[in-house]
Amino acid sequence: MIHRRTEEQIEAMARAGDVHARCLKMLGSKVRPGVTTAELDEAAEKFILSQGAIPTFKGYRGFPASICASPNSLVVHGIPGPYELEKGDILSIDVGVTLDGWIADGAATFPVSEIDPETERLLEVTHDALRVGAAQMIPGNRVSDISHAVQTRVEAEGFSVIRSLVGHGIGQAMHEEPQIPNYGPPGRGAEIEVGMVFAIEPMVNAGGPGIVMDEDGWSVYSEDGSMATHFEYTVAATREGPRVLTPWDED
Repeated sequence: MIHRRTEEQIEAMARAGDVHARCLKMLGSKVRPGVTTAELDEAAEKFILSQGAIPTFKGYRGFPASICASPNSLVVHGIPGPYELEKGDILSIDVGVTLDGWIADGAATFPVSEIDPETERLLEVTHDALRVGAAQMIPGNRVSDISHAVQTRVEAEGFSVIRSLVGHGIGQAMHEEPQIPNYGPPGRGAEIEVGMVFAIEPMVNAGGPGIVMDEDGWSVYSEDGSMATHFEYTVAATREGPRVLTPWDED
């Protein structure tokens, strides 16, 4: 079942999204050479708790941290630890925030100091794919319109969407129906209706689309070792159009 949220419930999710957006911006400001992913995780947990919220990821299905921190070829679900960021790295940070029972989820990939032009282009294209995907969150569209918009933007630039990882519905549970692939033809799947809220999240490899799971049971890497990016919003379908509830990239 795909939930339809009331205006009041969407406002509650937007309050969680405000905490999320401020947290992710804060973490982005700390991304620099020499910083460890464990230090970023500690900063995120401290900030989220200070806002009267809960880090959604910590303990979720056994995940041990408050953020996912995924450098370079690590696509998603990286466990924070002693890894020290180096100049030229990229780091994907995924954060979930629960406030008053409502969840906001979002992610961004940050450059560590200066990065090479091709990796910079990968970040720009994936971020833009998120924007064009979110723009399809219009009542009357179909779920696969989001998928098709993301795939078209990414593949036009010679990069690869990861096909076995998907976005999802979100609300009072972290993962709800429907699943939202980042590829596929338009005009298919459930019709988008006012009140639906989705976590839209392009995950993109610079090389091929293949991925491999690490022995830790969480970390997912690009199969060919190429750089990988992850950008995500929580987005509501409203009568006025798409509303991003986690506006981490707004000034």
